[in-house]
Amino acid sequence: MRPSRNKPVSSLSFILVGLILVLLTLAVILLATSSAFSSSSSSEITSTVAAASAATGDSLPALSSAQPPPPPPPPQPPLLTTAAAAPAPSPAPQILAADVLQETIIQKVEGDVTNYTAKKNDDVANRTVFISGSQLDKVEASLGRARSSIREAALVRNKTSTHQDPDYVPRGPIYRNPNAFHRSYLEMEKVFKIYVYEEGEVPIFHDGPCRSIYSSEGRFIHEMEKGKLYRTKDPHKALVYFLPFSVVNMVQYIYMPETFDRSGMKLAVVDYINLISHKHPFWNRSLGADHFMLSCHDWGPTTTSFVPDLFHNSIRVLCNANTSEGFDPSKDASFPEINLKTSEMPGIGGQPPSKRSTLAFFAGRLHGHIRYLLLNEWKGKDQDVQVYDQLPQGVSYENMLKSSKFCLCPSGYEVASPRVVEAIYAECVPVLISDGYVPPFSDVLNWKSFSVQVPVKNISDIKTILTAISSRQYLRMQRRVKQVQRHFLVNGPPKRYDAFHMIVHSIWLRRLNIRIQDAADVLQETIIQKVEGDVINTVDNNVAANRTVFISGSQLDKVEASLGRARSAIREAAKVRNKTSTHQDPDYVPRGPIYHNPNAFHRYVI
Repeated sequence: MRPSRNKPVSSLSFILVGLILVLLTLAVILLATSSAFSSSSSSEITSTVAAASAATGDSLPALSSAQPPPPPPPPQPPLLTTAAAAPAPSPAPQILAADVLQETIIQKVEGDVTNYTAKKNDDVANRTVFISGSQLDKVEASLGRARSSIREAALVRNKTSTHQDPDYVPRGPIYRNPNAFHRSYLEMEKVFKIYVYEEGEVPIFHDGPCRSIYSSEGRFIHEMEKGKLYRTKDPHKALVYFLPFSVVNMVQYIYMPETFDRSGMKLAVVDYINLISHKHPFWNRSLGADHFMLSCHDWGPTTTSFVPDLFHNSIRVLCNANTSEGFDPSKDASFPEINLKTSEMPGIGGQPPSKRSTLAFFAGRLHGHIRYLLLNEWKGKDQDVQVYDQLPQGVSYENMLKSSKFCLCPSGYEVASPRVVEAIYAECVPVLISDGYVPPFSDVLNWKSFSVQVPVKNISDIKTILTAISSRQYLRMQRRVKQVQRHFLVNGPPKRYDAFHMIVHSIWLRRLNIRIQDAADVLQETIIQKVEGDVINTVDNNVAANRTVFISGSQLDKVEASLGRARSAIREAAKVRNKTSTHQDPDYVPRGPIYHNPNAFHRYVI
């Protein structure tokens, strides 16, 4: 045995083995770091572009050809921003990514960002990941067929619809296009489905007044809650989504009278939109463009302003349809203010034209400057134009309506007035005195054929305007008022072509006029595109021209703009095929064959 010799040999062996292990470990770490950096850098840019937008049409290939392209990231929930992050007047959620449930998740960027991968184009062709065959595709396909059918019908300019109908065939000049309207109505009955969000508690949600001047709001909510007409329980089959809150009930149960503090109402609306946008994907998919709310209260428009997307994108069905307060006829719908004092309809009809002795009649309180002008000009001054702020004792308001040729319908504090429908019920030709008011169902009905519209500036000329209408023309207008009655009747249960169905039809038209894209880019491109050409030729082209909705000026726009500049710089650098980067760097300048393209990589790091 030679212990004195074995010991040093053993020690030297251990040292050598240790050094080898250390070197191997370092080599493994360096290789892993290089691979991970290469892969993660690419996937980070790709996922950033994909998650932020499907709009640029770009995605980036992996920086290293030695590694396969990274798999697409898993679906992410729609990103939300609040008022704290955007200059919006409320913390409403806004979509900043495509709907990952049914739509495109990742789209490849057109052209390689850097041309230094050794992979062929077909190797990265599958970087575009599609979720196809969605229910949304089927919904849009059904709408496409309906649009085509309605456009075809609109080409027929007959004064009577050519479609068969056991209940009613639209005819005459009270319609802009009877055939187009009839075809549209029939298509609506066939395919239109509404999903009512079940979130929310009574009385603020799922309830509303069924009597008073706000009865239109409550009646519609109650009919939707019954679920017998148009409602679907499957949200994926719905064409629109109803936000079932009642502004009237908010004012009654949340608002403190005479405080002018609407913060409680704002909180209720904002929280509700936040709730449904987190719980369901549908608001986020379209930024609310296929959602609608309905209100007959004067504060309806103001209530929607608490959530910018609700105000700007959603279909707002409003009695207070005032263009000077943001009402947009191409996406918002006007519906009638109907004063139901009981659960029963008031008496319909009136005296025949020959027995209507009063030229024009109005009675109402001094609400707003228009009525002030009217009363100041005509109260007690002319027996033909009878204007009252309070009727004399023993004079019946209803009888006056039924015995007058023309019924004056001035705006009050807001543009809408229940007197319009009261005049129609009494078969009295309505005289609309307002500025900026869009009458109900005016995308279908030709109001000029059965009413007189007087600008506020011409209040002093009312008698001159009305007496200039010949007896023959008046008789035609009065007959048309009787004909149009069916569209303003409130029935329980609803009957075809009545007020309820006409409100639904107005919503249907607005949904027809937009198309929800499969891959919505909310950064720099159009989210909602106006359908080319009018669906039915009933609204002026200049009114519908602004149906293309842009989401612009967001912080995310700036982020994407900076990424776009970076992509451009990297692509430019990739054209340089030097073995050493041309960029200045005090710490390190990439060079040599260890890089696919030293210049592009250096530009990327910078």
